[in-house]
Amino acid sequence: MAGETKKPTASILKNATAGPVVGIAGAVADKRQHLSLRQLMIRRFCRNRVALGSLIILGLFYVVMVFAGFVSPYAPQKGNSLYLTTPPQAVRFFDAEGNFHLRPFVYRLEGKRDPKTLTFVYEENLEKRDQIVLFVEGDEYTFLGVKFNRHLFGTEEGTIYLLGTDLRGRDMLSRIIYGSRVTLTIGLVGVALMIVLGALVGALSGYIGGFVDMAVQRVIEVFRLFPPIPLWLALAAAVPPQLPSIYVLASIVVIYGFIQWPGLAREVRGLVLVLRETEFVLASQAAGAGTFWVIRKHLIPSVLPHLLVTATLGIPVVIIFESTLSFFGLGVKPPTISWGLLLQQSQKLEVLSFYPWLLAPAVFLVVASLLFNFVGDGIRDAVDPYS
Repeated sequence: MAGETKKPTASILKNATAGPVVGIAGAVADKRQHLSLRQLMIRRFCRNRVALGSLIILGLFYVVMVFAGFVSPYAPQKGNSLYLTTPPQAVRFFDAEGNFHLRPFVYRLEGKRDPKTLTFVYEENLEKRDQIVLFVEGDEYTFLGVKFNRHLFGTEEGTIYLLGTDLRGRDMLSRIIYGSRVTLTIGLVGVALMIVLGALVGALSGYIGGFVDMAVQRVIEVFRLFPPIPLWLALAAAVPPQLPSIYVLASIVVIYGFIQWPGLAREVRGLVLVLRETEFVLASQAAGAGTFWVIRKHLIPSVLPHLLVTATLGIPVVIIFESTLSFFGLGVKPPTISWGLLLQQSQKLEVLSFYPWLLAPAVFLVVASLLFNFVGDGIRDAVDPYS
């Protein structure tokens, strides 16, 4: 009919609606195509909130480790005979009468001997409050060869034991912070040694092939015949006990790298067997590139994501390995401190019954291991950013 308005057909509506959507999707896809592989991996990793949060917490762990003398309220070897096996003190903002205090405080502890068990029992004196002060003066420590006596927090009078004290009256929090220096550092060094040996030997074995590949694989099979845990203990027991702690630490790192590199070398070999037939490797060979140049420029960067995943998942193994050796007396020796060494005093049943706060290093071990595993899972998911 004349003057009647025609309705748009379904196809026109579909095209009109799909046009902007397709345009936006195309712009996003085009922007994605301009990102490098590294940028895609970082973007995907940052979207994993668990992995990103774990990485941030681990970063805080290592910052505290570096500034251990400043963060810890006391010297790690300083004992207090008046506060043996003191339970953790609670930080409060409200006093016993319900009044709010802007500055946090702890109630001063007073010890009394229990007539039945003959052990000290500590009770809070509600009439004495010790305020927590920032940048307080305390025990001297050395940082970069310079002596300081300022600590992040503490009390001007009285004591503050947030995680209690051990059997000799030493602050557990300070000892845990100082112990992280050994435990967390040895994890990085041990895995670094494993990665270097495993990546280099595996890449050479897979790329060269022939007699070299056969010889390396037979050596790897010999290493893998031995069960790892008894071999760990046997090699650790062979280290002379009179050696200084620095040599014991170096021995632990060498033992771990010596045991764990064959497994990684076999994994890298399998990846290199596929990569050596790719076009960019064949083009480098045709251009006259040498073996080590191809391995350094092409093969190692290609397997680097796998090495990163292996490293992050292997650090908890090194941490538990060192802690186990120190727990059984085969690791570091006093006065060097590690989380495993701190757990030695919890071997007795009475410690578990009466002083459960001495198990606090085990909590930090579990937390650190879980954080590294979460980061490793995030890196493993980010390796394939196109999935």
